[in-house]
Amino acid sequence: MTLHNDISDIELRKQIRLTNLNFGGNIRLKIYGKLTCWSGKKLKKTNRVFFSSQKDAEDKGFRPCGHCMAIDYKNWKHSK
Repeated sequence: MTLHNDISDIELRKQIRLTNLNFGGNIRLKIYGKLTCWSGKKLKKTNRVFFSSQKDAEDKGFRPCGHCMAIDYKNWKHSK
C-alpha cells in the first residue's frame, strides 16, 4: 500500500506505467478500485492510496468498488 502523499507525481506516473500500482483506494472508507474509475478520481489526495494487486488491497481490509468492479463487489457483498 502506497499513500498518495508519500509519493511524488513523477514517481507515481512511473510506477503506474511500469504496472507496479494497478488499483487505487480510499483509506478512510476502505474501498479500492481501478485507476480509471470516475469515483476514485474524485478522492482527496490525503485519502488516496495505491495497491499493486487486488489481493494486496483485500489483505489490508479494503472492499471492491461498486462502480468499476461491480462483479467483485457483488461477490464480496454475498460473502459477508
